[in-house]
Amino acid sequence: MKNKKSEPSSVKARINLLFILKVFLFTLLGTAFLITAISMIFYMTVARTLPDVGDLQTKASQFQTTKILDREGNLLYEIIDPNAGRRNYVSISDISPFVVAATIATEDKDFYNHPGFDMIAIVRAVIQNLQSGKTISGASTITQQLARNLLLTAEERSQRTIERKIKEIFLAAEITRRYTKDQILELYLNENYYSNFAYGIEAAAKTYFGIPSKYLDFAQSAFLAGLPQAPSVYDIFSNREKTLLRHRTVLLLTYSLSQETDCIKVGNSENPICVDELMVDRGIKEIEDYDFEQVTFPIKYPHWVNYIRTILEEMVGPQDLFRSGLTIYTSLDPAIQDTAQETISKQLAQLSGNNVHNGALVAIEPQSGEILAMVGSPDFYDTENAGQVNMATSPRQPGSVIKPLIYASAFEKGWTPATLLWDVPTEFSPTGIEADLQHAAPYVPQNYDNKFHGPVLLRDALGNSYNIPAIKALEFVGIYDNPATMENNGFMEFAERIGLTSLVKPGYGLSIALGGGEVTLLEMTQAFNLLANNGKSVPLKPILKIYNSRDELIYEPTSSPDNQQPLRAEYAYQITSILSDNNARTPMFGSNSVLNLPFPAAVKTGTTNDFRDNLTIGYTPDLTTGVWFGNADYTPMIETTGLTGAAPAWSTFMQTVVPILTGNNPGSFSVPAGLTEITICSVSGGYPSNYCPGTRNEIFAADQPPIPPEQDLWQYIPINTWNGKIANQFCPNSVKTMMTINVKDPWAQRWILSTSEGINWAKSMNLAPSDQPILFTPSESCEQGESEPLIQFVNLSDNTELKSPMTEIYAVVNDPAGIRNFSLEFGSGWEPEEWYVIASYPNRSVIQPEKIGDWNLTGLENGPYTLRIFVESSSGHYSEQRIHVMVNVEQDPHGNEEILVPVYGDQSQIPQFIQIP
Repeated sequence: MKNKKSEPSSVKARINLLFILKVFLFTLLGTAFLITAISMIFYMTVARTLPDVGDLQTKASQFQTTKILDREGNLLYEIIDPNAGRRNYVSISDISPFVVAATIATEDKDFYNHPGFDMIAIVRAVIQNLQSGKTISGASTITQQLARNLLLTAEERSQRTIERKIKEIFLAAEITRRYTKDQILELYLNENYYSNFAYGIEAAAKTYFGIPSKYLDFAQSAFLAGLPQAPSVYDIFSNREKTLLRHRTVLLLTYSLSQETDCIKVGNSENPICVDELMVDRGIKEIEDYDFEQVTFPIKYPHWVNYIRTILEEMVGPQDLFRSGLTIYTSLDPAIQDTAQETISKQLAQLSGNNVHNGALVAIEPQSGEILAMVGSPDFYDTENAGQVNMATSPRQPGSVIKPLIYASAFEKGWTPATLLWDVPTEFSPTGIEADLQHAAPYVPQNYDNKFHGPVLLRDALGNSYNIPAIKALEFVGIYDNPATMENNGFMEFAERIGLTSLVKPGYGLSIALGGGEVTLLEMTQAFNLLANNGKSVPLKPILKIYNSRDELIYEPTSSPDNQQPLRAEYAYQITSILSDNNARTPMFGSNSVLNLPFPAAVKTGTTNDFRDNLTIGYTPDLTTGVWFGNADYTPMIETTGLTGAAPAWSTFMQTVVPILTGNNPGSFSVPAGLTEITICSVSGGYPSNYCPGTRNEIFAADQPPIPPEQDLWQYIPINTWNGKIANQFCPNSVKTMMTINVKDPWAQRWILSTSEGINWAKSMNLAPSDQPILFTPSESCEQGESEPLIQFVNLSDNTELKSPMTEIYAVVNDPAGIRNFSLEFGSGWEPEEWYVIASYPNRSVIQPEKIGDWNLTGLENGPYTLRIFVESSSGHYSEQRIHVMVNVEQDPHGNEEILVPVYGDQSQIPQFIQIP
């Protein structure tokens, strides 16, 4: 019965399940139909706007000349029709199969399998872009690249939108439908730009290797396949290391694809391309050892033109420059550029005996950010000295020119131009990569003049480019962000904020304060330009306008927003004030150096270790200029510094160009609001006091005045002599008011205590009184419950008259922390200058009253005396208890004046202080 009753419910359940399945299937089909319909409508809508994918080879032959001009409209370079020059169209059968394999492995490894686009790669790119918040991956196949280059307008190609991407996909699909894979690849290889004016694979093979493309081997093919991605970057003549690294990358990509697919099948060869590790190793060595022959082209200012091409490739794509018909007005001033090149060449001739073969210069108009001149090398075609390497854009060590930026970051943390720094022998703990090494030696820097200059204010430290204070400034700021505070507050954050993006290597140490990192001259000059603009960030504007082939303006740089102020105006001006202060730098550079111009100018020199780089960067309100001299291959110069190498060229250039720019009326630096001039002590940087030997004026931000009196160098304060702390109500005994030196730098303390220079300085500053030893201001004050010794005369008190020739003295002397020694002493008068020991007790305490000595008064003149119990603590501090007594002993009536001397032992002075924490 039970089974029969359950049958209807079982049938009902099956019916419900069938109903649900039918609904699900109808819904699924309906959704699929709807998606298909929407897709068809969308495709038809977009398709109406798509160009014809007909004769692509005809479209490939179309070319519109692109012109690069200076700011006055003079032609610098014209990208002419490559068909008239070094471009030969070749069929796929006449191209080396290695080229096809390397190109596919590098650009589109699924080329032969997808319908013109790679949906998996597109999804992956979307995810990567969403995660990064910016476009880092485009996922464009070879066919999509061909569609973009041949079928989209220049304006469309410059856009990075979803609509453009969809058009690319549809066009790629249509091209794949109409053309074979080999035809697509043939068009692609003939359209690519391979740098150095080589358009198409045939021209590239002849330009770099002097052979037709069909004879290219594996190493050569991989080299060429890596160039089209960024032709201006991957230039073997001007950027050898990056180009060789790109070559290695292509070799490895081809090797990986060969391993994944069991050799690479290509359409123009019956045999697949099989790559093993030996081929990769041989390929690397072959290209590294290959002697590429430099090709010359008639270009005016070639380094500038290549710099502009690099920017244009980022803006419109490397393959668009020879088909878009653009007219580009650049910021270059031809007269200033000629002056710059002449200046560099003349100074290089002056340095010919110092093994100096290269120089560079960058000049920027401060308010606009326009680059007026750029010299990358004296001779672009000097292959012996790597003339094609643009040293204005190549990372090099900046030397001391980075110091103003170090100090500017210290201003953000409270320092001022009057901050007292100690240029004394200092050992710094290993930092950066060295900190990870076992038994790494301390970092012990020296100054350029191999001298130490003791206490210096920040203005003088920067003006004279002293090394040790600069390193202490970086140590104060910190190199990297502080994980404990989760704040971006290290110097590297500051450097990135002001535009020094080349400082990207991990593990920088304190030596970066002396220019230990690598940064380009262009970036350093731009950073100084920020100082010239009182801390306002002004983006570089090397391109002023771009017109399309219809003479329509399609690009013009926007003005810099007023709120882009990465550095406070007060701090920037304080740095400017120091760098333009000839008096501040006179001790090191002399009063009439080449840095001293006949108009206001801020300037800093820099020299790296072994004289491998020397720089001078400086500015007026009207021009910022950076100059570099050295060798592209890093070989050292001979005794050539920033002052003797780069500075004369900088001085000549500035004195020539600034009057021209200003109509012989150079401007003065504008003082921002929020600054005030205050009279300070020229020694300590604090407010003037009775102790200070001299004063001068200094400029301060309103919210960062000089240090208050309680932080000044001279501190005449009550000290608890028993614990070495600042005395207060918690330690009323054992107190003595003493002159102390407010110095926290342990290396400065060592210099003051242990060197003749330091001791003499302390004496000259009245910091070492004759009645006390040198004492540093304690960092702690007495706290509640502070222990003090019990020192008490038991049987004597002040003003006791002593008539007996022998006086017994009872006392209590005790401290819970222990006593190293105590002594009973006397001296003549109420304030004795000399003390004589009656008795001494090492390592002893007197808890209960007991006799600690017999004072024999025989032979002493009657009069006032002082008794004291002098106690030394286990930590080296001291305390004492004094009483005044009158000696009035009757004379021997028989005239016996025998004197028992010495009775009391040797004369004793107050023990020397140890350093008080």
